[in-house]
Amino acid sequence: MERRVLFAIFLSFLVLYVYQALVVKPVPKRPVSVQSAPAAAATPGPAASPPQPEAVSPPPQRPAPTAIPVVSDPAERDIPIETRDIIAVFTNRGGRLKSWRLKHYKNTKDEPQELIESGLTIATPAGIVEQQPLPFSLKTPDSVLNTTLNESLYAVTQPTASSPDVRFEYRDSGGLHVTKRFHLDPASYVVTFQAAVMQEDLPVPAAILWGPALADTTEVSRYAQKPAGLLFQNGKVQRLSPKDIAKQPAYEGDFGFAGVDDNYFMTVALSVTAARITFQPVAIPPPASSKETPRELVAYSIEPRSTNEPMKFFVGPKDFAVLSAVHHDLPNAINFGMFKVIVVPLLQSLKWVNSFVGNYGWSIVVLTILINAIMFPLRHKSTVSMRKMQEIQPQVKAIQDRYAKLKATDPAKQKMNQELMALYKERGVNPASGCVPMLLTMPVLLAMWALLQTSIELRGAPWFGWIHDLSAHDPYYVLAALMGATGFWQQRMMPASGADPAQQKMMMFMPLMMTVMLAWLPAGALIYYVVTNIWMIGQQYLTNYLIGPPNIRTVRPPAERRLKRAGAGRTDAAASDAE
Repeated sequence: MERRVLFAIFLSFLVLYVYQALVVKPVPKRPVSVQSAPAAAATPGPAASPPQPEAVSPPPQRPAPTAIPVVSDPAERDIPIETRDIIAVFTNRGGRLKSWRLKHYKNTKDEPQELIESGLTIATPAGIVEQQPLPFSLKTPDSVLNTTLNESLYAVTQPTASSPDVRFEYRDSGGLHVTKRFHLDPASYVVTFQAAVMQEDLPVPAAILWGPALADTTEVSRYAQKPAGLLFQNGKVQRLSPKDIAKQPAYEGDFGFAGVDDNYFMTVALSVTAARITFQPVAIPPPASSKETPRELVAYSIEPRSTNEPMKFFVGPKDFAVLSAVHHDLPNAINFGMFKVIVVPLLQSLKWVNSFVGNYGWSIVVLTILINAIMFPLRHKSTVSMRKMQEIQPQVKAIQDRYAKLKATDPAKQKMNQELMALYKERGVNPASGCVPMLLTMPVLLAMWALLQTSIELRGAPWFGWIHDLSAHDPYYVLAALMGATGFWQQRMMPASGADPAQQKMMMFMPLMMTVMLAWLPAGALIYYVVTNIWMIGQQYLTNYLIGPPNIRTVRPPAERRLKRAGAGRTDAAASDAE
């Protein structure tokens, strides 16, 4: 197989993969809109109402409770809890979670990353403004009871050294008794939740609500995964885009984990049995003066078999080591793609290299060099094989020209294949030997793509100079320009003998097209491609030096050979006559 054709197939496959798997889909328009409202101050009495849009009618007044609180708290207050990894803030209004910040991951302001969207309101089609629920809100078929469950001020039992749990309790004269208990793992991102709702000593089933997730607003690559529904069932991961949720919002059964994730973080319930999971897309429009597109989040609710049973939630980073420590199935939440078996060792190798280098940008450079050094024999063998094909290309073309006027269905066309195979055997050339080694390197290429797209280790990690975040695109597109320039250089080094001129122009245009398409890749991925291109250029020079220039034989057309023989005969005859 001619090298130029092989390279065209390779780039075509890469273009199709990028377009189908990683190009961002347009955000679907939603009839509902969401606007951010400032969080209510922790003061006694009911929470302050959020500011209302001009075109939306104010929310209806909540019905006054007829029951008198017996076990409650006179004032609204926050309960902060800090562990090794997180800073959590609970509120006694409804006994819910209002803030969950990760100490080891920073936002754009270099503050602990917040994963809870709070203070959001939604305008329903009926024009009613509704407050979006905080995590661990409860929902029953009775709307009046829901207001009591989520707006009442619960009595709080603060965590102590002997009892690290925080407990909320509410009881009124109407026979309602609610308890909520939270336990935070001291060295993990897991919180265990248990609730009991009793009405006249009878249990009341209630769904657990988690409002819009996730709150990561850090600017990342446009190829990064947006918030989506996440289900793990029967050993398979299912991700639900807003379009998928619109078709089927609810799912029932046993789930290894279920919730919402984005490119780097997730909030999921663990080991959910006999439950119903319902997802809801929520669109947050940008500020009025901004031209940004609406931000799509996903809310979800869980209707467990029994609210009284403890349920664990993981709210944290999609770090392979962290997830593996929680449960062996949880790393499946990381979207490593079809080459996961290669991505995981590459990830461990990148971490190992970084333990010596101390900079993930340079670690990518070192790992790329090591990978290309390992694949050097395969690429060298492929180049040698393609050189042999280049040397016999004139003979191959001469054979093909003799049968060019025959149709593909003509039995005589089979003689062309027989002559080609005889030529290959005579010259010791295997047409597939140039293609197979290159195909063997494809899984590594795609695995590195997935690794550099999903590794949370690169989030916020600097390289040098203007590259302050390897998970974001190069703000000045220098790396993209280098990728295009080195790709063009590499293309110029390829032999042009026997290639169609139109194909040559198309292949020379390919680096420019790839540069435009991949300009918004994460900087870490572009580093890999630039270093790989430079290595390939150097390897091509070395291979050309080792095997020498091609020995291409020129094959004259049959008619030209006949004319030359005829002319030679006439010359000999004329010479004899002269004598």
